[in-house]
Amino acid sequence: MKRTNKERPDEKEPPKLEEGLDYYFENGLMVLTARFLWARGYCCDNGCRHCPYPKSSTGEDQSK
Repeated sequence: MKRTNKERPDEKEPPKLEEGLDYYFENGLMVLTARFLWARGYCCDNGCRHCPYPKSSTGEDQSK
């Protein structure tokens, strides 16, 4: 049985992603855009192609 937010009002529904704005597909892989990554609010340190967060000269994330 699928849960809804009505059952747990403290849980937020995940945002709806829009192809072309939040992600696109390249060689069968989903690539997240800078727009999506910025809206997420943090760097995951996975080396995302469009990561909008600054890196230091050592390659470490400076946004944390």
